[in-house]
This record gives sequence, structure tokens and C-alpha cells, in this order.
Amino acid sequence: MASSRFAPLQRLVISVAVLASFVTFLDGTVVTVALPAISRELGGGITTQQWVVDAYLITLSALILLAGSLSDAYGRVLVMRVGLIAFGVASVAVAAAPDPLFLIIARAAQGAAGALLVPSSLALITATMRADVQSRAIGIWTAFTTSAQLIGPLLGGLFVDFLSWRFVFLINVFPIAVTLLLLSRLKLKEHPSGARVDWASGALCAIGLGAVVFALIEQPNLGWQSPVIWLPGIGGAALFAWFLIRQQRSSTPLMPLSLFRVRDFAWGNLATLFVYAALSLNGFVLGVYLQQGAGLSATAAGLASLPITILMILLSSRAGSWAGRFGPRIFMTVGPLIMAVGALMLLLVAEDFDYWWQVLHAMIVLGLGLALTVAPLTSAILGAIDESRSGIASAVNNAVSRVAGLLVVAMLSTIIGGILNLAGFHNAAIVTAALLVLGGVVSWIGIRRNPAEEVPSEAVDAPR
Repeated sequence: MASSRFAPLQRLVISVAVLASFVTFLDGTVVTVALPAISRELGGGITTQQWVVDAYLITLSALILLAGSLSDAYGRVLVMRVGLIAFGVASVAVAAAPDPLFLIIARAAQGAAGALLVPSSLALITATMRADVQSRAIGIWTAFTTSAQLIGPLLGGLFVDFLSWRFVFLINVFPIAVTLLLLSRLKLKEHPSGARVDWASGALCAIGLGAVVFALIEQPNLGWQSPVIWLPGIGGAALFAWFLIRQQRSSTPLMPLSLFRVRDFAWGNLATLFVYAALSLNGFVLGVYLQQGAGLSATAAGLASLPITILMILLSSRAGSWAGRFGPRIFMTVGPLIMAVGALMLLLVAEDFDYWWQVLHAMIVLGLGLALTVAPLTSAILGAIDESRSGIASAVNNAVSRVAGLLVVAMLSTIIGGILNLAGFHNAAIVTAALLVLGGVVSWIGIRRNPAEEVPSEAVDAPR
């Protein structure tokens, strides 16, 4: 997994970081091709499908900031161990769900456990490696974790077609067991700060996001005039605004706003918002439409994105190395623009469906652009922040990416025009391309060549 350029401890760190994050990213997308089967067995239509995805993303994105503070306060290894065990238990609960409500609650618990894994795993890398070695390590982490997102639909399709959608969630058990074993061998001299964790801010963030997402998902069913919609919408927005105010005033914020005074961190997270919203929209729509619209099996729908996975594995580590040598700006600009071209190629999909002539070339172009984008994006953002704050920096960036997916899935009915037919699929492709163009433009405007030179001391040394 790692080359001879890494010391033994660094290779172990990369292995643990990749495996711990792998299950979290996998479960974010493995469910996509299982949604039609879940809906057939448990009922609920597209609303249930949206909630199965967003219940996971709500807790993952809202609590990942809290998890970043826990990681810095109590140690990354401890937080990761707790997260792995909780994620395994929640995965079994999801697999055993007897009805939509139980499934949605279990998915929310799974997301909460996943929030403990991502910032602590990536922070292990940034805490033990710097410079070009760190960039290459992040490239490897990116290749495998992003591939987990992309290979998820394929694994999900195989389980749905040949076993049951319930087995989709049991595949976490083995990698979790392996990661716990490796974690027991990882001896790091950590120095937990023991700082006070702002639990109230964590609650404000989670409840605020949850209420807004509830309003966005249920609005097509009830309409904006319903108090069941506008009250949670306004209330959730107010709670999230309160959360931001607390971050400005708190001496131990979950999301230190001082980090956003670092140019590459701020602009990189804005680019993350657009790029990951596009990826989430494309992944959801592609997985569902290829089954319900084009008539493919769950396995075939999962195989559709395999070219992206292959290109990510082949090129992400190299792109991370290039970003370390030449700076991330050019890759973060060109990559999303290439992906936008791939998204527009999906407009060739017609009623007379043919994967080889209508989808394959789009997947290849999307994979090439994604491979050029993700590792440089991650390196630019985390490389701009001092190692002592790597846990919270990683948490903020991952929260931004999950919130992006959370909101775009919640707005799915509006984007596709209420039904995921061919016209809705084309609408989603256009919106995906527009979001990717915005991501590329933002990167070109905001990112500097060498993020390591852009860290103002007042931002790095600001109190937590």
C-alpha cells in the first residue's frame, strides 16, 4: 500500500488511516444501488430513499466537527477505536432493520460513529508526516478512500442481486476487525490536550442541519406553505446561525473560524463544497436511474462507475506527488473542468439505452478529472494548517464535503423536477457540470501555488 519511501511506522499509519476511513466512505455510497431494493421491501418511495442517504450524512457531517475536537483533546487512536466499534454495531443494526424508521435511525447512528473515524484517521497522517512524504501519503489515502466511495455501488449491486440488500451493510465487519488489530500495534506518542469539548455547539450543528434537511426533503410532498416545512426550515437555519455565532465567541470552538483566515484553507473548502455536491448528486442519480430508468440490474449499475475507480487507484497517488512538487492550483482547476465535460457527456443517455456508447466515455472522463482533483485538494487544505491543528482542520474539510452531499440529495426532487425519469437525469447532469465548473473557477481564483507558504501565524496560533 505504501512505497519504500515510507518508514515502517508511516506505512502502518497509512494502512490504519485507509482502512478506518474506508468503511465510512464505502457506506456513504454502497447504499446507492440498494435503494430500489430497500424501497421495494420496506416501502416509502423516493422520500425513504433520500432519508436512507441523508440520515447517514446528517450525523456524519454535523458530528464530524465534534469528532475533530475529540480527536485533538483525547487522542486520535482512542477516538478511532471507539468509532470503529460503534460503526460495527450500527452496521449490524442497519442490516437487521424491520421497517423504514428503524433503518433511518440506525443509519443516523452509523453516521455518528463514522464521524469519529475520518478526521482522526487523516490527522494520523498529517501528524506523522510532512512535506512531499505527506503529500504522497495523502494521495494514497485519497486513492483508496475515494475508491471506496466509487466501488461501493459495485459491491452493493452484487449483494443486492445475489444475496440481499441487508448484506450490503455487513461487509463492514471484516475491515473493522482488521483495523482494530492493526490499531493495537500502532504505538504513537500522542499528547492529548484534554481541552474542554463544546458539546452544546455539536448539538446546535446537528439539530440545525437536520431540521433544514427535513424541510428540503419533505417540501415536495407538503409544500412550503405547510408549517411542518417552514417552521423546521427557519428554526434549523436559526440554530445553525447560533452555532456559527458560538464558534466566533468560544475559546474552544468546534469549527475555529480563524482557520478560514488561511487563504488556501478557505478557498479550498469552498471548492470542496461545489465538487463534492456534484459528486454526490451524480452518484445518487446514476445509481438509481440506471436501475429504475435504464433497466439495469443492481450489479450492472454498480459496474457502470468501475472506470472511475480504476483511474482513481492508478492516478491519485501520482497526482498527490505532483501537487507536492508543483502546487495544487492547476490540478484543482483542470480536474473539475474535465469532470464537468464528463458530466455533460451523460446528456447522450437516451430512452434507447446503451452503456458502451452513452455512459462509458463519460465515466472515463469523470475518473480522469477526479483523480487529478481529490489528492491535490486534500493536500492544499491540510497542508495550509499547522500539524497541531490537523485534527480539526481535517474535520472541517470533511464536514464541508458531507454537508455538500447532504444538501444536494435533500434538494434532489427540485433538481430533477420531481421524478427521476430521463429528463430528470439530464437535469441532474447539467447541475452536476455547473457545480464542477464553479469548483474549478474557485480553485483558480483562490488557491496559491504553495500552501505551506500561506499560513499566517495569527491563524495557526489562535487559541482553541
